[in-house]
Amino acid sequence: MYHWVTDMNADVGEGIGNEAELMPYLSSCNIACGGHAGDDESMEMVIRLAKQHKVKIGAHPSYPDPENFGRKDMDIPCAALYSSIKGQIKALMRILRQERAQLHHIKPHGALYNRAAVDCDTATIILEAIKSIPMPVKLYVPFGSVIARQAQEEGIRITYEAFADRNYRDDLTLVPRSEPDALITDLDEMAEHVLTMIKRGVVRTINGNEIEIQAQTFCVHGDNPKALKLLKGLRQILDDQQVKIR
Repeated sequence: MYHWVTDMNADVGEGIGNEAELMPYLSSCNIACGGHAGDDESMEMVIRLAKQHKVKIGAHPSYPDPENFGRKDMDIPCAALYSSIKGQIKALMRILRQERAQLHHIKPHGALYNRAAVDCDTATIILEAIKSIPMPVKLYVPFGSVIARQAQEEGIRITYEAFADRNYRDDLTLVPRSEPDALITDLDEMAEHVLTMIKRGVVRTINGNEIEIQAQTFCVHGDNPKALKLLKGLRQILDDQQVKIR
């Protein structure tokens, strides 16, 4: 008997090469589509794996900045950013049609994701790109964010996302990767982090405070060297705690 239900996602197709190992433990995935990583070959490979394991497929557009893996803020004209995001999503959709698979969601990557959480203009650009897609898709967004609020106002369906392997500040932004306590790499710590959010609807921040949060999907970063071990262990602990992944 399961008392809670959630989704487990990972960012994939980013050149790490661990997708075949990760897929059995995921219920959704976010496929890099050319902005920070990814090309036709990698998208095709990951889509086939996702279909094989019945994992929901999402596009993972980024700032067009492979040199910095999309993890640095970019000063880019609005029209150019819109064109890039739309082009990345369309690139994945082309491969999806070829593989007879469906696009389930959009999840921005890295610095673009973080910027849209707090900046109205960036959020608007992403939402306009999504509205150009001739089919309804969900948008993975952080709880309490600018983009979440704007998406709801625009009638775009959202799924609140939290990070299993990242620490939070009191304002629900992520601790920057440049700081030593940004990442959670211990399985027991990660499990407690996730279970607190699922069962109690709060996250314990880096300052030791408990802040309200909602999450329907949790991300474990696929580029983490311990990703497979952490994801496999987390799935087992969640199952033991009556949390169903689907």
